[in-house]
Amino acid sequence: MAYRVVIKKLAEKELAKLDNKAQTILVHWMLNNLEACDDPRSIPAGKALAGIENGWRWRVGIYRILAVIDDTTITLEVFRIGHRRDVYRGC
Repeated sequence: MAYRVVIKKLAEKELAKLDNKAQTILVHWMLNNLEACDDPRSIPAGKALAGIENGWRWRVGIYRILAVIDDTTITLEVFRIGHRRDVYRGC
């Protein structure tokens, strides 16, 4: 069963604020690694998020993609995308 990626409004806004090169890198990474993957927890760049139930983060260079894995609907809800120094604030 393949997971489907759902990007929340806040993550879309954060992605739009990044430069074009960073946007391209992050979108391609999500399409190649997260979209239609069988187990997002097995991706080597990922780690569980402390304090968020079923929360995971993936490292893409200096950027981070934060998401909640929902096994019942087989979706990844991406709720934050940003530079590593800023992305964890307010989580």
